[in-house]
Order: sequence, then C-alpha cells, then structure tokens
Amino acid sequence: MPRTPVVDQEACIGCENCTLVCPEVFRMQEEEHDGHSHGKAMVYNPTGAPEAKIEAAMDQCPVACIYWG
Repeated sequence: MPRTPVVDQEACIGCENCTLVCPEVFRMQEEEHDGHSHGKAMVYNPTGAPEAKIEAAMDQCPVACIYWG
C-alpha cells in the first residue's frame, strides 16, 4: 500500500517549494487573514507521483512540515 504525504498546515510557511518540485501531488491553498491572502501547501493527489519524487519535495521544505502519514 502506498504511503500518503501530509502537510502540517500550522507549520507551513507557504514557500511553494513542494509545488515546484512535485506539482502532481502538492498545490497551494489560498487563505485570507486580516484582508491579506496567504497560501499554504496542501496534498491534493497523494498518489500522483512516485514516492521518490514526493520525498524530493519533502527534502526541499525549509520547515520540514511534510511527512508520511
């Protein structure tokens, strides 16, 4: 059974690295706070890429907020 990547929404800083490395699995979800828009990464297709490519995206996360669930 394939593993499922998870993004810790509280820790995500919205750098977009994961979406650049693995857009088949990750995308940005826009949120609005106090009239300002800020994106957070989210998993929209957990099996959209090989695990090695997902791990490459995990490795590019500066706050290590993506992990296997």
